[in-house]
Order: sequence, then C-alpha cells, then structure tokens
Amino acid sequence: MGIQIGAKPDSGFDDPLGMLTDCHRRIERFLDVLCLVADRATGRAMTDEETAAVQASLQYFRVGGQRHNADEEESLFPRLRESSARDKFNEIHALLSDHQDANHLHGAVEKLYEKWVSAGTLELKDQGELLSVTQRLKRLYTEHIQMEEQVVFPRAAKLLTSDAIHAIGQEFRARRELSSPDAELGSTASSAPSSAPLPAPS
Repeated sequence: MGIQIGAKPDSGFDDPLGMLTDCHRRIERFLDVLCLVADRATGRAMTDEETAAVQASLQYFRVGGQRHNADEEESLFPRLRESSARDKFNEIHALLSDHQDANHLHGAVEKLYEKWVSAGTLELKDQGELLSVTQRLKRLYTEHIQMEEQVVFPRAAKLLTSDAIHAIGQEFRARRELSSPDAELGSTASSAPSSAPLPAPS
C-alpha cells in the first residue's frame, strides 16, 4: 500500500464496520482505474502501466470485492435482520440486489478488458460497451456506498451489541486467513509502477 502522510490507518478486526468503510475506499480507487483507462485509452492499445493497473484492479474485485460482499451478506446483514424489525431494514434487499448487479457488470468489464489485452485494441462497438458498463458500475457503487455509509452502517453501530460486533470481526478475520498470499494481489497494493499516470489504488 502506498504510504500517505496523515492518512487514517486501516481499521482492525475490532472495528468491522470501519473495515467495510475502508474497503469502500479501495473499491472507489480501483474502480476509478477501470473507468479512467476505458475513457482515455479508447482507440489504442493500453500502455504497460495501464495494463498493470487494470490487471491489479480486476484482481482486487475478484478477491477483495467478493470477500467484501461475503462480509456483508454472511456476517453483517443477517445480524441486522435479527436485531431489528424487518421493516426497518428494507435497504438490505436493495443492497443484495446491487451486489448481484455489480457481479454481472464486473463479468462484462473483465471480458472486455481481457479482449483488449489479448487483441491489442478494441473494436468500436466493444469500446462503447466498456465505457457504458464502467460508468454503470460507477453509478451503482456511488449510490450503494452512500446508502451503506449514511444509513446502514450508522444504524448497525447503534443496534448491534458489542458481542455481535466482536463476532463479526472474528468472521472477517477467518475469511482473510483462508486467503492465500497470491489471492491478496490488489487487495492492499497496486501492481502498477508508482510512476504510472493513474490513480494509485491502495
């Protein structure tokens, strides 16, 4: 991870809601890479730096992004349902739907970027599709993250007991202990050279 002077240290397992928020910042940075390259490299081959940044971003969403979904779907959301009246967390259904929609869009983005890398350039139709899909992902994540950070996470902090928070943190730890070191590529650092003229995911 690139060192940022004055940046807030990542949250630990004793603060799983903070960990989810930290993950949102990584999602935003890696998504910015996918959107930026799709926009600025239209009509040409990607540079080595762009290719490295894109591959690190795609790997992040394969591993860190999917684990983030599991953290919410398997650890946080079930406890929220148990701790509150059903009608108080109608947002959860929409958030789960967002996860499914995002997975579908990520699949399309990955196929198009793989085609770009292997062929060197993209046909005009594929260029337009990649631009469209990355922008759809951007809008989806913007609204999704806003809902979680402004509504769901604050409510969870009020409703969940300290025992529930501790249990969630331990489940987060267990998921990360199951990941191999290679699977973590992109979850904490970008493989793109530091000199690459791209947002530096961390």
